[in-house]
Formats: sequence, structure tokens, C-alpha cells
Amino acid sequence: MNNDSRSFLSVGAFIFGVIALVFGSYAIANSAGDAHSLSTTSTAAVVDITLSEFKMTPEMVTVPPGDVTVRVTNGGTIAHSLTFVERNVATRDLQPGESQTITLKNVEAGDMTFICTIPGHADSGMKGMLMAVNGAPAAGSADAATPTTMSYQQMDQAMTDAALAFVNDPKGTFGGTPLEPIIKADGTKEFDLTAKIVDWEVSPGKIVKAWTYNGMVPGPEMRVDVGDKVEIVLTNELPESTSLHLHGIRVPNAMDGVDPYTQDPILPGATFTYAFTALEPAVGMYHSHHDAQTQVPNGMAGAFLIGDMPIPAVLAAKGITQVDKLVNMVLNDAGTIGLTLNGKSFPATEAYTMKVGQTMEVNYFNEGLMSHPMHLHQPTGWIIAKDGVPLIDPMPADTVVVAPGERYTVLYHFVDPGVWAWHCHILNHAEGPNGMFGMVTAVIVS
Repeated sequence: MNNDSRSFLSVGAFIFGVIALVFGSYAIANSAGDAHSLSTTSTAAVVDITLSEFKMTPEMVTVPPGDVTVRVTNGGTIAHSLTFVERNVATRDLQPGESQTITLKNVEAGDMTFICTIPGHADSGMKGMLMAVNGAPAAGSADAATPTTMSYQQMDQAMTDAALAFVNDPKGTFGGTPLEPIIKADGTKEFDLTAKIVDWEVSPGKIVKAWTYNGMVPGPEMRVDVGDKVEIVLTNELPESTSLHLHGIRVPNAMDGVDPYTQDPILPGATFTYAFTALEPAVGMYHSHHDAQTQVPNGMAGAFLIGDMPIPAVLAAKGITQVDKLVNMVLNDAGTIGLTLNGKSFPATEAYTMKVGQTMEVNYFNEGLMSHPMHLHQPTGWIIAKDGVPLIDPMPADTVVVAPGERYTVLYHFVDPGVWAWHCHILNHAEGPNGMFGMVTAVIVS
């Protein structure tokens, strides 16, 4: 991403949103037993979740911060389980008719994802979200509207404060910066990556243990041309083994990065070199393929680009003839990183600056556990490629639904000045009773 995308324009009284609801990820407790023998204190919130083929009921639950008791019942006809991803608190595999109670201790305001970890079940729809919100009822609520005890004056002030923080406060370190290769004697482009755990600021004051490539989330952007010889040298400084998969990139099977099929796992302290030739254009991503449910949501993913995406000639009539800025946007929703755009939650997200008449090319990469409909308020986007493959005809869309593992390339041509919100349109991924949080940023057009 260009350095000018890191600058901000003065936007005066721009009212945009409020500081992110903080995701809790501290003390955990797991208590087994039948739901009918439940014993809790009067201050703990109580939630009932039923598992079946293939859904969680309810999918969205609202509770107040504090201790949360979750009573889980398998109402289906096959085994299911429930895991809170950010806490690693889980039931056992429950057989039809079985129940188990689990407890989440000291839940802070924010969101937590829950899924069934039996292979294939989460992808079939068995996932949901627990939202801890000040003022929510202790009995838990599955209502679409989240109650709040704030006055409208307090809410308005909180939104104003966060809006000004988004625009005026210094930003932290951003990930996804281009990684320059080492050019070897035979012309091979060598990229050096180190997998390691670092402290990463997701939102103001929220520091998490991120699993990273080169200490950043997302990992550094790697870019080559068609025909280049490529080597990616990965050194593992994690406390467990890892491997690296080039998703959407044509490589020999031995370089596919899926242990134990194509290679041995890269042990802690070891190094492995992925060597291949860039045979065709691609908008790909790289990520761990070892304990992926932990390593990828915790931050181990990045963009790998081969060549340039052509601009469809038909878009010249729309004023789109060149790309003035390229933005890679990695979506996440789980792990220590949580609901983020490029590893950051609003108001710590990056603001993008453009001028009227300019065009931004955006590559969306979904490295999360659920689909995200990405919506830029202005202008209409033109989808020009799916998973790195150019479309025969570009397709207009103001909301682009990106499923896990998918990539979409979209052109946005700016014709009106102003501050234009840009966010996931699953509303509880972007806005709560206190305003904007999570998967929100903006494009400032002058």
C-alpha cells in the first residue's frame, strides 16, 4: 500500500463511530455436567444454545459483561460440539440428546465466535456470535436490537469521540507492507519470512498475542512477475510446528505446504524453503496449513500477487483507465485478532485518501471463519476478478460478499468528495449500541 494512504485530511465535524467494543480473551473455565444440575451465582449471565443439523440456535446472543454460563444441548441426530474460538473453551463431542454446561469467566465488552469443531460442521452453518454489551439482560437475548442503558446524549458523545479519534489520533503499526526480495545470482527472488508471536495492537489499548509473519498482521505483501523464479524461506520461531500454503498460486505438489502430505511439518527452530516458478498471473494469499484454526485467525496470513490485473476496456466509459492506488484488504473475524480489517479494529483501522477522478483497486482476502459482505458507501464497485481470474464482463456491486478463502478484485472510481464509510455489512460486525467498531474504516475523498 502507498504511503499516502496512511495520511489523513481534516474532516471537521465528521461523526463516524465509537471506540471498538473490546474483545475479551483472558481467564477461562470449563465445567462439565448436565444442564439440569446447573449451579451459578445470581450475577452470571445464562445462555441456552441448541445444536442441530446444521445450525446453532440462537446464532446471535447478547449478554452483559462478566461471567457467562452457557448451557449447550445437542438437539440433532448426530454428534456436535461447541467451542468459543477466542477463549478455547469447548464442550466435549455431544451425542444426540446430551447436554453440557461451560462457563466463560470475566467476559469483557466485545464479540466472541462460537462454532462446532467437528470437521465440516462450521462450514455448513454451525457458527454464531456472543456479544457482550453493557446494559444487556443477564438472561441473554437473541433479539436483533441490543438494549442499552445509555442516554442518547451519551451515545452521541461517545460516537463523536471515537470519530475524532479515528481521524486525529496517531495510528499504530500497520501490517501488509511490501517485502522486497533478495535477488540471487540466477535472478531468483528470495523472500525471507519468520513465523513468530508478537504483541500486536488491534485497537487502541487492546494488545494481543498475534501469530505473525515478520511481526506484522497481515503478513508482508509479496509480489512477483510471471516467469520469476521464487523462493520463500520460512523460519519457525513458534512454540509449535507450522507449514505455509500458497492459496490460489500454481506450485508443484511438493511446494503446496500441507504437512504431512507434501512435506514434513516445520518444527520449532527449523527452516524450510518453498521454491517454484511463477507460471501465471494470480491474486493469491499465503497462510499456515498446520493447526490452521489457531495460527491463521491469530494472524498468520498475507497477500501474494503475481503480475498485474488488466482493466476491462469497457470501464473506460466509466472513467476507469488506470489504477491510482492498490489496497489489499485481509478480513478476519476470530482468534486473538477478531473482527478486523488488515489486523486492526475501528478506530485503529487505516483511513484511505483519494481524489475525485482517481481509481482504487481493492483485493479482498477472507482469512476468517465466516462470509463478510463488504460495502463502500460511495461509489459503486466494479468486480473485475474472482479468485484472481479476470471476469469476462465486469460486474457492478456496492456490496461484495467474500466467503472464507475467496478473493475478489474490485475497482472503485471516486466521483464525489467526502468521507465515505467502508465496512462489513453484517451489522454486528461493524456497529453496536455505542457506535462503530470492528470491521469499519473510511475513504476520504477530496
